[in-house]
Amino acid sequence: MMTSNCTAVTEFLLLGFSNALGLQILHLATFLIIYLAALIGNLLVITLIALDSHLHTLMYFFLINLSILDIGSISAIVPKSMANSILNTRLISYSGCVTQVFLVFFFIPADLAILTIMAYDRYIAICKPLHYATVMNRRACLLMAATAWSAAVLNSALNTGNTFRLPFCHSNIINQFFCEVPQLLRISCSEVFTSESQVIIFGSCLSAGCIVFIFVSYIQIFTAVLRIPSEQGRHKAVSTCLPHLIVVALLGSTGMIAYMKRTSGSPSALDLMLSVLYSMIPPMMNPVIYSIRNKDIKAALWKLVRWK
Repeated sequence: MMTSNCTAVTEFLLLGFSNALGLQILHLATFLIIYLAALIGNLLVITLIALDSHLHTLMYFFLINLSILDIGSISAIVPKSMANSILNTRLISYSGCVTQVFLVFFFIPADLAILTIMAYDRYIAICKPLHYATVMNRRACLLMAATAWSAAVLNSALNTGNTFRLPFCHSNIINQFFCEVPQLLRISCSEVFTSESQVIIFGSCLSAGCIVFIFVSYIQIFTAVLRIPSEQGRHKAVSTCLPHLIVVALLGSTGMIAYMKRTSGSPSALDLMLSVLYSMIPPMMNPVIYSIRNKDIKAALWKLVRWK
């Protein structure tokens, strides 16, 4: 804790939702439901793809990667918040905060990178079907997935190191239910404009690059779809791409709004809602979005239920 203006911070205080017992229970129950839904949904997708040989294709290989990252991203944030609610505390250690920032900066960008690769996969499958087997071979897909994970580790290490090289003297209170970088920069006692610019601009450029690539890919995809002569062929192509587009829109829009808004010294209901939206809702909704219109996933689930 701090005893003077520049005493090193050894722990932080996260945002407490309420001192009222009823609201604490509501917070715990809501977070538990969302967490279990995300965990069960993504584990189910991983299990179905692993057990059904018909789903051992490259598209579902990337979907397994996405589900693993979704489990990781929500597990980095929610369990600590729930534990604090149960123990009626707001504390998180300095090392715990560093770990949380590293994991968030790893899982969410890796998630976006995998979504970008999935967009490229759909682009090759629809716009250049004759070259699909050559371009999207197993070796190339493993290399792309490994690159996405490695780039996310590097991004996380750079951003985490850049954030925690700063001294925290103004306060140790983080107005967020997890260690969020804009809030950490706000309580630093050094001039943070340069550091904040580096963190936000670097991350924003990477995210914007991925989103622009996905956007351009889908312009070409839908242009190609309009040229498909049969209505059934057009419907199949759109139904394959639509879940992916919804997931990208959900993650991209909530994340950009949350990180581009001005950091406030006092928490608001809007800030909290945006943080929940971009950190918890995509991992929970992704399995639903990818499964609800996917006949192969439904068939695999039905086979699993009948087998049991």
